[in-house]
Amino acid sequence: MFFLEAAASAAEAAAPGAEAAGAGLLGSPIIMIIIMLGVFYFLMIRPENKKKKQVEEMRSNLKKGDEITTIGGVIGTIVNIKDDNIVIEVGEDRVRLEFSKWAVSTNNTAMRDAEKAKAAAAAKRKEEKEAKKAKKD
Repeated sequence: MFFLEAAASAAEAAAPGAEAAGAGLLGSPIIMIIIMLGVFYFLMIRPENKKKKQVEEMRSNLKKGDEITTIGGVIGTIVNIKDDNIVIEVGEDRVRLEFSKWAVSTNNTAMRDAEKAKAAAAAKRKEEKEAKKAKKD
């Protein structure tokens, strides 16, 4: 705020008739605050809300057989899903642990499937590009 006050006083000193003409569009502190709030919304709040929505969707789409990682780093396979809880099986001795759904950090199965689909799409684009090039020759 000190910077804005110093800039306003410097503008008044430079142009004595500036008060009658107005301080300009960006000279008003209210407009600057509104612009700053807009920037905060688009750079901080909106991306966070999108991420929360994606995580909530991932947690609601969990199914039996998915391999997950919890926020504590436990990796296991889902064997049972209840309303707000899941039961996972970890290790070779098949220990079963029950967690809340909010404790799920990532769905490793879905991530693996997405990577395979992405690789298949890239291979298809490459194949189409080569076929187009062969057609030209």
